[in-house]
Amino acid sequence: MSLLVVGLSHRTAPVGVLERAALTGETPTRLLHDAAASATVAEAALVNTCNRIELYADVDKFHAGVAELSQLLAGHSGVDIDELTPHLYVHYEDRAVHHLFSVACGLDSMVVGEGQILGQLRDALAKAQDEHTAGRGLNELFQQALRVGKRAHSETGIDKAGQSLVTFGLEQVAVGAGPIAGKRALVVGAGSMSSLAAATLVRSGVTDLQIANRTPARAERLAEILGGAARTLDFDKVPQALADVDLVISCTGAAGTVIDAAEVAAAVAARTAEQPLAFLDLAMPRDVDHAVHRLDGALLVDLESLSHAHAASPGAGDVDAVSTIVGDEVTAFGQAQRAARIAPTVVALRAMASEVVRGELARLTSRLPDLDERSSAEISQTVRRVVDKLLHAPTVKVKQLAGEPGGASYAEALRELFDLDPAAVHAVSGTPVGDRAGSSIPAGGIPAAQAAVAPPAGAPR
Repeated sequence: MSLLVVGLSHRTAPVGVLERAALTGETPTRLLHDAAASATVAEAALVNTCNRIELYADVDKFHAGVAELSQLLAGHSGVDIDELTPHLYVHYEDRAVHHLFSVACGLDSMVVGEGQILGQLRDALAKAQDEHTAGRGLNELFQQALRVGKRAHSETGIDKAGQSLVTFGLEQVAVGAGPIAGKRALVVGAGSMSSLAAATLVRSGVTDLQIANRTPARAERLAEILGGAARTLDFDKVPQALADVDLVISCTGAAGTVIDAAEVAAAVAARTAEQPLAFLDLAMPRDVDHAVHRLDGALLVDLESLSHAHAASPGAGDVDAVSTIVGDEVTAFGQAQRAARIAPTVVALRAMASEVVRGELARLTSRLPDLDERSSAEISQTVRRVVDKLLHAPTVKVKQLAGEPGGASYAEALRELFDLDPAAVHAVSGTPVGDRAGSSIPAGGIPAAQAAVAPPAGAPR
């Protein structure tokens, strides 16, 4: 597998660009299928969260892969390619694996160490599996990424830094609008993020919690899960309810604004509470009109302000320890992948040698029909020992070398030197003739804007 990732996140793109590029509705599914259908792509998976959009693909050509995936992201997001390109990042081979493992551990999250990303990666893999765009390579990669993420959280103190985005957001709300305990709250939406928000509010001691969702059944189901600590509200009554609450958390996944500034201004005018009416907007694109920032009597905390707040916060937990885990796991994964690439060639070589031995022994038997059984067995054993000894050193050495960068070239050398039938090699690996065996090209990791002129050394064009 030659892994390529092209994407953008809160680290490379301003919230305004992320908001416009956000993939909603059926767009992620269409993007996934279009990526997998590309002539340069064998497998594809899409990680699509509130602050990142990343396409992972097994590609046969670096330049063509970067160009194709970049165009697909631009086309499906609706952001012009010239505007999108400066915000894209590109990682290739080991650097792409390192990036995914870092994402799984929460090192690349807006709130470092948050564990919610593991569920999002699990969902991305499940989606690629359901849509039949992920094959063996991406399945193994994402499964390993999930294991690495779990290891990081179990072996280090990253969880101490790994607040959820909800928890961190509520801390910022409390700075400007007072303690969460005792507030009346409204959660708009009933997806995974909204469910986490509702549960966090209950634990934080809100006195009155309402849940509104476009699909009432989902709001009712969430209220039931919370054990009667919340009640539901009709979605179309949200504007009227704003005046009667102290805090609104919204994360609907809607394509447009759900709460506009005029509705908030009216609610603020009708309130008697001294504390501002607080909004925590965790949606991308945003649910709450950005103009609410300018309203007196209202406080808006959104992904943009959370990004600035976390950038200014002190370092988080055992980040160095997790970074070491990621580095070790990337090395181990790369060695295993490179060894797996060469194994079919070694097996095919030994199979060919066995076939040669069988043929020569059969020829000897036909030429010496009077050879007794004991002598025949001794000759057979001797010939097999000779062949085994001749093959032992090169096959052991090539397996050792396979774990190093460039290891696939040794498999190619074996195939050429021993004139192995490609069909025999691919029969061992279980892939059709003509499928890629994977590239051993050194990692990339360069901005997409430079990718067309500066690929990783030796990358196929």
